[in-house]
Amino acid sequence: MNKPELLVPASSLEVLKTAVIFGADAVFIGGEAFGLRAKAKNFTKKEMKEGIEFAHEHGVKVHVTANILAHNYDLEGAEKYFKELKALKPDALIIADPGMFTIAKRICPEIEIHISTQANNTNYETYNFWYNLGAKRVVAARELSLNEIKEIREKIPADKEIECFIHGAMCISYSGRCLLSNFFTGRDANHGACTHPCRWKYSVMEEKRPGEYFPVYENERGTYIFNSKDLCMIEHIPELVEAGIDSFKIEGRMKTALYVATVARTYRKAIDDYFESKEKYLANMDWYKEEISKCTYRHFSTGFYFGKPTEENQVYDSNTYVNEYIYLGTVEKAEGKKAYIEQKNKFLVGDEIEIMKPNGENVKVKVESIKDEEGNEMESCPHSRQKLCITLSQPAEAYDILRVKGD
Repeated sequence: MNKPELLVPASSLEVLKTAVIFGADAVFIGGEAFGLRAKAKNFTKKEMKEGIEFAHEHGVKVHVTANILAHNYDLEGAEKYFKELKALKPDALIIADPGMFTIAKRICPEIEIHISTQANNTNYETYNFWYNLGAKRVVAARELSLNEIKEIREKIPADKEIECFIHGAMCISYSGRCLLSNFFTGRDANHGACTHPCRWKYSVMEEKRPGEYFPVYENERGTYIFNSKDLCMIEHIPELVEAGIDSFKIEGRMKTALYVATVARTYRKAIDDYFESKEKYLANMDWYKEEISKCTYRHFSTGFYFGKPTEENQVYDSNTYVNEYIYLGTVEKAEGKKAYIEQKNKFLVGDEIEIMKPNGENVKVKVESIKDEEGNEMESCPHSRQKLCITLSQPAEAYDILRVKGD
């Protein structure tokens, strides 16, 4: 059995560095165009260059998304974009559209092409089709069961790679090809501008009674009829490995550094423990489950892996996340007990917080002092993104994550 790659999302340069330090084998990122997360911060050309260099210095690969479903007016810009990427030398391009595939193959044939889940990859003939065109990897549709993935593995060439989502948000639309956003708001999900209408609250209106809205009685305020639970396969690493999956993909290219660090670190340890021994993996299961629940999520399910989802896979009464921990910042530099951070959420002198370390340790510390960039003492830090020097009761290190348990 080959050890699968752990592929982690990054919304920004800061998050890319976090993913690398906290255990990713590869990260996937988007540029400022041609990806499906237009609302993500995304990477400028300069940031992408720095991110690729940082990842490569740490032995980590970088995959760049270019997975829009292109129109005619996109193609000229795509030519220019792929020429820029050729110079930056990422390890792979993630593409869904055959036209975009054709351009990428012509301009940068030396870069691997991975076929996005947006291409609806649901059978082994599709995998073989893309293999014959020169694609290195295909990302499985999220609607596949483990049995279907096993059959695909048996009927495709051994060097054809399978990538599967194993954690994160599930989309109500088939392989993410959503029409709701465009219909309701004019913002095209297939061009990266999704407004997530699957998370909205809905009621029923009868045709002859306009303006009278009737709730669907899962909840007295309405119902979230499209709102699926999040995918979590931390308890099923053995089954995923045995199915022949080459890359375990985490969803979440709009998530914070805390989310990425939490998920990357937990799956890194789970995968490594399993490949050391199944007994060690099972013995540490409570730790994995406890840690994975410390990032934001909408309850967990196993998606389609063990059969088609039922009503148990939906969250009918709310569209909000479970959020047990609050992200305070990432340590940019450390000098003894002094830690320099860009603050993300408010905290106070005297607060007990937690240092989350890449090696799996969680260290409880006390905030002894807070100073701004000019050295002025502060009792609290209410302004987001303020640069601070904080003194902790124990030393931190660069890239450690600071978090606090929510109320």
